[in-house]
Order: sequence, then structure tokens, then C-alpha cells
Amino acid sequence: MASKLVVIIVFILDLIAVGLAIAAEQRRSVGKVVTDTEKTYEYCVYGTDIATSYGAGAFLLLFISQVLIMSASRCFCCGKSLNPGGSRACALLLFLICCLYNFQIVVCLLAASIRNAYHTKYRKMWNIDNPPSCEVIRKGVFAAGAAFTLFTAIVSQFYYVCYSRARDAYQNPSY
Repeated sequence: MASKLVVIIVFILDLIAVGLAIAAEQRRSVGKVVTDTEKTYEYCVYGTDIATSYGAGAFLLLFISQVLIMSASRCFCCGKSLNPGGSRACALLLFLICCLYNFQIVVCLLAASIRNAYHTKYRKMWNIDNPPSCEVIRKGVFAAGAAFTLFTAIVSQFYYVCYSRARDAYQNPSY
């Protein structure tokens, strides 16, 4: 039987991670071109940089929840063997999907957090036709990270339950 405590803790951590990823999307940096008071050069001014912390926090919470799931299931590879059957096959498939989603989360959340923290400091003097480039992260990258975080939360919960069923079936055979 799957540990209810592990399932609840992981669910709460994943839910907070999804909320932080959505908050990061809402608060991502926005740059605008500003002219100095003497009107000799233009530079970029960025809004708040809290989205970087939200994105990194979401990744960290999801990482902790995955470590809890993987340590509770002994990372599917270590520990006692499982009973062959549907639960074992389902657990293996969900384990692989979970690993794939985790890679996508690293790409979306961590790369977006790093890119969001980077601010250009270009100054354009005497060329008013071409303002400086105030590059920011594209809209929707943190939202994609939130979606993959939600998918990982669901898949990892099902993985843990299937793994527990296969482990329990091996320990208590009913033949």
C-alpha cells in the first residue's frame, strides 16, 4: 500500500510548485526603453525581478517532491524486485514519462529563471531611430513550466501508487 503521508506531502509540494510557476509567469520581467533627462542616450529599465525567485523556487519544490517519491520507491531500479504484471509495467512507463517531464521542467523553469535574471545594459547614443534592445523572456515559458510541473505531479503520484501495488503484490503473493 502506498504511504498516504508521502502522497499528501508530495501533492502539497507539487501544488505549491505549480502556484509558484504560475506566479513567475505573471511577474516576469518587462523591459522598456527610457531616455535620460538630457536626451542624449536611451537605456533599458526593467520591472521587478521576482519571477526568477518564483521559478527557481518552483523548481526546488518539485525537485524535493521528486526526491521524496524516488527515495520512497527506491528509484525503481534499486531494492527488491517487483511482481511482474500490469502494475510493474505501468510503473515503469510512468517512471520514464516522469523523467522526461523532469527534463522539460529543467529546461522551462531553470532556463527561464536564468534568462529572466539577465538584463541588457545597452545604451544607444545619437541614434534615436533604433532604440536599445530590452530583451526579456518570452511570454508563456514559465506557464509551460507550470504545465509540465502539473503533469509531473500527476504522473509521479500514479507512478508511486503503481510501484507500491507491484511491490505489495510481490511481498504478498496471492496464489
